[in-house]
Amino acid sequence: MTNSIADIESADVFLITGSNTTENHPVLSSTVKRAVTRRGAGLIVVDPRRIKITQYADKWLRQNLGTDVAWINGLMHVIIAENLYAKEYVERRTVGFDEIQKTVEKFTPDYVEQITGIPANELIEAARMYAAAERGCILYCMGITQHTTGTDNVKSLANLAMLCGNLGIEGGGVNPLRGQNNVQGACDMGGLPDVYSGYQKVIDPAAREKMETAWNVSDLPDKPGLKVTQMIPAAHDGNLKALYIIGENPLVSDPDLNHCEKSLKNLEFFVVQDIFLTETAQLADVVLPSACYAEKDGTFTNTERRVQRVRKAVEPPGQAWNDWKIICEIGTRMGYPMSYENSRQIGEEISQVTPSYAGIRYDRIEYDGIHWPCPTVEHPGTPILHREQFTSGKGVFHAIDFIEPAEAADEDYPMYLTTGRLLYQYHTGTMTMKSDGIMEIAPECFVEISPQDAAKYEVKDGALVTIASRRGSIVARIKISRKAVSGTIFIPFHYAQAAANRLTNSALDPISGIPEYKVCAVKLSKAA
Repeated sequence: MTNSIADIESADVFLITGSNTTENHPVLSSTVKRAVTRRGAGLIVVDPRRIKITQYADKWLRQNLGTDVAWINGLMHVIIAENLYAKEYVERRTVGFDEIQKTVEKFTPDYVEQITGIPANELIEAARMYAAAERGCILYCMGITQHTTGTDNVKSLANLAMLCGNLGIEGGGVNPLRGQNNVQGACDMGGLPDVYSGYQKVIDPAAREKMETAWNVSDLPDKPGLKVTQMIPAAHDGNLKALYIIGENPLVSDPDLNHCEKSLKNLEFFVVQDIFLTETAQLADVVLPSACYAEKDGTFTNTERRVQRVRKAVEPPGQAWNDWKIICEIGTRMGYPMSYENSRQIGEEISQVTPSYAGIRYDRIEYDGIHWPCPTVEHPGTPILHREQFTSGKGVFHAIDFIEPAEAADEDYPMYLTTGRLLYQYHTGTMTMKSDGIMEIAPECFVEISPQDAAKYEVKDGALVTIASRRGSIVARIKISRKAVSGTIFIPFHYAQAAANRLTNSALDPISGIPEYKVCAVKLSKAA
């Protein structure tokens, strides 16, 4: 997030897209709802489903799946055409405005309606509402990123925020809501194939030299590694022989699961490190039991870039170890001694090699966390990014055209499928499905369908149906719901027994490598 969670409540208008906020981020959604109901803040929701947060919205724009660049460009077209943009901010703090002005020129409200299904007048009113706000806050989640154009979608939202001067101010920003508690921290620590901690590029000779000195090694690789979505195909083709997975369950969470399963079974050596014996761990040659969050000390970095202490509450069961201890022991046995006394010592090393964490120490976050970047021990942290200038100096507009999703509905597969999460289940259910109370509330997979489509296919609530795509099929129960819109069904991805990702498309965003989970073509039939 460019801004803090506390900032959200001071926004004058919210634009929420690709986020089922009340179910996936219920605490944060309360902040939005308070701002709307108590302060009268405006709320625009752009989502293909009639999710609960739309009940609080001034505007709900229902876009066709995979058309986000088109409607964002349409908002910018209206804002520029009606001279509603922050002209002084654009001139002083950004570059590339002329290019983006040319690109969005064709995205008239009528043209956008043809692509997205959003009525032209609704688009115009939403554009005026966002542009008129002194502080406009954009909130998004994986409904924006999990597309073959996910990177384009995010850049387009950044374009919109800069156009209206909403970056670097309290109550504004472009704010991705992370799906798990330390996703931000994992990325910050180099859990990506092309960077060291703090997003220092492996192709940068200076960064490599610094890390070689800190770790007392030489010849660190000067090329990025494989993205996770490149590893699975490489295993399938025999080019990747061994795989070590920590805290992931791709046999439920990855797209095109039939292909994923074949790929993992083709490995010569497979190791899984996790807190439970997941569906993926059951395929492993070696399973390393690790401690959960309540069984270890350390830090988490949350969605607002706040680094916070985590304290051990109970002892880990059986032979479970801290993740860092397992990794260090493997490194030592492979010939590179990795010896740390505790997580605090690791934190000290992080601060020495990571510029954005340089001023963060355990004693400074004893009670309250600190937002990175925090370059010195005297620095208070940075709740709001880009206050004075952008990282590169001036903010860069990216002129982005609309590209169709990788797969379209047709005569053989006439419906669209989108996937997501439920309030009562967490990711692949590794933890939540161990709870009897939760399983009473949300025990199994379902197919959310509109009343109109239910009548069309002559299926009743609770009936078993088969949903098939070009990649596989599952059987699940019908759930007729007002959330659904005709032509599109929704399936939660949590349930291994009827895994939605047996259906999803593995087509990737060419930049980020994220699969297109949110759009694929399917067909529905009554189960035998």
